[in-house]
Amino acid sequence: MGARALRPPIDLDELARRESEQVEWKENVADVDDVVATLSAFANDLMNLGGGYVVCGAKEEKDEHGFPKLVRTGLTPARLKEIEGKVLDRCRDRVTPPILPLTDELPADGADRRILVFTIAATPHAHVLRHNDGAAHHVRIGRSTRQARNGVLLQLLARKNEIDPWDRQVCATASTDDINLLVLHEALVRMDLKGQKRAESFLSDKDQLHALVPPLCAREPLTGVLRPRNFALLLFGREPQRFIPGSYAYFSRYPGVNRAADYAERHELTGSLFEQATALTRLVSQEATLLMNKTSLDTPNVPRYPERALREALGNALAHRDYRLHDPTRVTAFADRVELHSPGGLPAGVTLAQVRRGRVAPQWRNQTLAWVFMKLGLAQGEGQGLATMRELMKATGSPPPRFEATEASVTCTLFAHKLSAKVRRAATRGS
Repeated sequence: MGARALRPPIDLDELARRESEQVEWKENVADVDDVVATLSAFANDLMNLGGGYVVCGAKEEKDEHGFPKLVRTGLTPARLKEIEGKVLDRCRDRVTPPILPLTDELPADGADRRILVFTIAATPHAHVLRHNDGAAHHVRIGRSTRQARNGVLLQLLARKNEIDPWDRQVCATASTDDINLLVLHEALVRMDLKGQKRAESFLSDKDQLHALVPPLCAREPLTGVLRPRNFALLLFGREPQRFIPGSYAYFSRYPGVNRAADYAERHELTGSLFEQATALTRLVSQEATLLMNKTSLDTPNVPRYPERALREALGNALAHRDYRLHDPTRVTAFADRVELHSPGGLPAGVTLAQVRRGRVAPQWRNQTLAWVFMKLGLAQGEGQGLATMRELMKATGSPPPRFEATEASVTCTLFAHKLSAKVRRAATRGS
């Protein structure tokens, strides 16, 4: 009782005002395992919420005016004790490492009933719940508790430091011969690191580009063979596509506003990511032409796109995509917009609403890649890129960027300045 007395009392009305991702309401507990899975998901804390609450014996409804209200049905004393005992036992015996949620009993609408609240804080571990048919990690995504699979599971394990993030992992089939020293040297010059050491010295398991970046290589535990990490192979590899099949890009340019044109321009870009980024930067910069408006004394000349916004969008598409997927990065320029299609959904902890508002806390899928891109001047750090794009587009009188996201991809669209359509129509009349 002493530990419980030190905690502030649970306020159900306050919980109802919290983000729904942090609270699970269960009026009737049909399956105790559902409660344990949700508590395990809150402890895993994929979305970086700090933990959560499972409230048994209450639910959310709407009143006659459409406002939210709580229905405090409650549980009988026998049912409350049964649920509490089973949940705590299974959190101890079926969850690995075990979790120990705190419990509170709160008044219900009837004097003979109580509401049971389980509270669990986020932990530094990735917890597994054993079921009758196997075992699984559970995570909270939106209002749902679900099993973590594939990329979501890898994100969870990387967040808990149980595996290295993908970009820091070692490529077991590549060697240091697969690193292009000329490309590495050029990147060191761009990052203003050329005066420190020769490019060859960074092909080791000790020398680092920066304290926040691991060495480009690591040694196999048994053989001692030096092998490059994925980020080194991506950025500076001779043919990274041999080892990372999706590490290439397409740039397409269409004369109209869709893909129906008879003729179009297309570039397939392979080689190192540093070389691809350099080539793509040159291609997208060609879209930032100057539009002339002889009828306006205030703004006679405006850019079709702010070049810096194009570069920022490109840097994000390359640095934050999921390179485990075999799909390429696609940049497509139309007469009225530029679309940047990046394989892989949004990183864990980032929502589409946050991206659209341009208010995203730093959250990287490939943190090492993001750092190198920042040093190369291809992207901003600390989550500033989205806000910068919005500000640049607004400053030139262009529409704001549009973002779309699915579990498989993220697409950023930058729209040309409205004067661009007038220039096109004038050119059509003139021809």
